[in-house]
Amino acid sequence: MSLEKLVQIVERYHSFFLNGVLNTLVIAAFSVLLGVVLGTLMAMLRMSRVKLLRALATAYIEFIRGTPLMVQLMFMFYGLPMAGINFPDISFIPQFPRFAASVVAMSMNSCAYVAEIIRSGIQAVDPGQMEAARSLGLRQRKAMGLVVLPQAVRNILPALGNEFVTVIKESSIVSVIGIGDLMFRANDVIAVTYRSLECLLVAALLYFAMTFTSGRLVALMERRMSRGRK
Repeated sequence: MSLEKLVQIVERYHSFFLNGVLNTLVIAAFSVLLGVVLGTLMAMLRMSRVKLLRALATAYIEFIRGTPLMVQLMFMFYGLPMAGINFPDISFIPQFPRFAASVVAMSMNSCAYVAEIIRSGIQAVDPGQMEAARSLGLRQRKAMGLVVLPQAVRNILPALGNEFVTVIKESSIVSVIGIGDLMFRANDVIAVTYRSLECLLVAALLYFAMTFTSGRLVALMERRMSRGRK
């Protein structure tokens, strides 16, 4: 590997890599956001007193966690159209069906892991907190949303941050369906330059920059919340 060649690739094709970084971050952000929302609902179902809801949530979590993300992505992009279910094609959003399939697959995958994270965080909160809220006249839903969940968030913030970092890395899989993420753009540059090692090194460094920065931001938020707790 030549350092000179590496610098030349970065200078000439930096727009390709930056476009890939942007697409990667957009997909990861949407996936984690939807994953947290769906994961919270799934955690509530997982802890429900209704056996049927609890069983369905448990089955979903175990199935998603027990199957590869690649299979889930392929099912969303190739399997659903075969069953007559198609993602809409929005003209002002390039490759929207591919983008939608990627976000749906990754958010559903993230949902299963986030649900377990949130469930463990809720269970770590002293049960007396719920009892105290109920004794003040709050219904169970309000007590959960206003008293228990805010305390659980403090406990699970590091795990949620790690989930975001994981989604950034796993998002490289969407390149197999033609999404222009960082890995896809790196392969584009490889196809032009035939410099695989240098291009993959640039991609690896950019992935590291994204995950390291995300991890530091989560750590900063955690420290601030810890000071607020004191």
